[in-house]
Amino acid sequence: MTPRLRGLIRDCLAEQRIALILAAVALAGVVLCDLLVPWPLKVIFDHILLAKPLPPMLAALQPLLDLGTWPSLVACAVAIAAIALASGALSYLQLYTSARIGHRITWRLRGELFAHLQRLSLAHHRAGRVGELITKVAGDTNLLRDMFADWLLSFGRHVVTLAAMLAVMFVLNWHLALVVSATLPPLLFVIMFLNRRVKDAARVQRKNEGQMASRLNEVLSQIALVQAFGRHEEEEERFRSEIAANYDSGMRSARTQGAIVKAITVISAVGTAITVLLGVREVLEARLTPGELLVFIAYVDALYKPVRDLGKLAGKFSRASVSAERVAQILDIRPDAQDEPGAIELAHTLGEVTFENVSFGYGKNKPVLEQVSLRIAAGERVALVGPSGAGKSTLVNLLLRLAEPSAGRILIDGIDIRRYTRASLRRAMGVVPQEPMLFAVSVRENIAYGKPEASMAQVEAAARNARAHEFIVDLPEGYDSELGERAATLSGGQRQRLCLARALVKEPAILLMDEPTAAVDPRSAQLIHEAVARVHQGRTLIVITHDTASLGGYDRVITLDRGRTTTAIPAQHAVLKIVQPRHA
Repeated sequence: MTPRLRGLIRDCLAEQRIALILAAVALAGVVLCDLLVPWPLKVIFDHILLAKPLPPMLAALQPLLDLGTWPSLVACAVAIAAIALASGALSYLQLYTSARIGHRITWRLRGELFAHLQRLSLAHHRAGRVGELITKVAGDTNLLRDMFADWLLSFGRHVVTLAAMLAVMFVLNWHLALVVSATLPPLLFVIMFLNRRVKDAARVQRKNEGQMASRLNEVLSQIALVQAFGRHEEEEERFRSEIAANYDSGMRSARTQGAIVKAITVISAVGTAITVLLGVREVLEARLTPGELLVFIAYVDALYKPVRDLGKLAGKFSRASVSAERVAQILDIRPDAQDEPGAIELAHTLGEVTFENVSFGYGKNKPVLEQVSLRIAAGERVALVGPSGAGKSTLVNLLLRLAEPSAGRILIDGIDIRRYTRASLRRAMGVVPQEPMLFAVSVRENIAYGKPEASMAQVEAAARNARAHEFIVDLPEGYDSELGERAATLSGGQRQRLCLARALVKEPAILLMDEPTAAVDPRSAQLIHEAVARVHQGRTLIVITHDTASLGGYDRVITLDRGRTTTAIPAQHAVLKIVQPRHA
């Protein structure tokens, strides 16, 4: 467990001090009840049925015995019931408080993980697998919750019970107590030895579960492609192989845990048999009373139960430790782009954008941009064109600080964007991505996503400007209509216009659009072009496009090729320049 994760858990435990105190008190009470359980039976056997005198430590019960046999028996029966009731109430209190602690830690961990994942770079998310991350955030945190909600306090209860019962047994008869104690080291050795195998199997199993979740997410998110290419049988076979790997690792873990339980059962059975045999001899030689032997045997049985449970808990702790490692791996990843100390807010901007000798690459051997320099004036309409992989989308990502340049700098209104807070920088820009990404919430919530405080009038104005109002009002509940996952019920053009409305509701000074008409029909493309022309006034517009027919509507066309700006010419000339090779 890394310092970051330990610190989070420590802070959570500090917040739950009262619950921890209550849990500790309840634990002590439950242990005390476990110790008291056999004593009413000892009083009945030794001091009521056999009429033996009370020992000094039980002398306070003499007035009860003076009442007669039946009142004494009734009192002992009441004591048995009272101990059971007290144990149940205290167990409930322990369960409730420990569950509160565990769920609070899970709530805090999941929140921290989600927030941290959102701060990580696009490069990290593109390299990772979504299913693996979901397994860590949902599944691994559940195991940590169970550890703090149940296993940890159960472990504490068993350890305290073990120590307390051994202490009482040594007081009753140290010879028999030594016999019982001699069986504990082999038990602990078996638990520690086999527990390493449980941990190794658990590590493999959690990894397999992450791969299985990733495969499931990947196939279901691309189900149309799978069905269109008739690949369902192959995908089923690949998923079965993932299930088989998870099954094998799970069975290895189960076999190891079964070996632990079997070893503990055998050793505890041998220890109990020897204890009974030697205990009867002690009674026959008058060194132990029958009631004390009864207490001793009850303690022996109760003693081995915590040991058996500790063996099971050891396996659970091993799995939880693997989950803690996986959670810590995420928390220890440092975000690439962070606010500098003393970063300022970008409150108002004219929209002038300058790239000065900007270079960027995904690794040392994968350069994308090399010494790119260009200036986009405030309010200028600029089209970025060039072959795929030339670095057009990377320029936009760098401007949004979704990644950091390896060299050079980017300025807005003459100020390095690293001096601005990322939140204020992104508030000043509206983004329309190439793939229209929408959430499974209402139309209104999707449009207001970048500006949650937007009024209904502002939402509707943005939709009208994006030429989306017309089809929105035709939906069953208009702006309150819920969109399904990925808004699959809308056409590509409708989704793209909603994305444009989402960008416009922010009233951004800089509007960034990545292939806004690449995957829409001609009518939708025309509506989007009309919307952009309508809302351009006063905004800097940067559009990545391959649509040569629309280049005449821009002030300049900047061509990127192999990570460099090769041309930056007026739009009317760019149309001829780019179209001409297609007729060559």
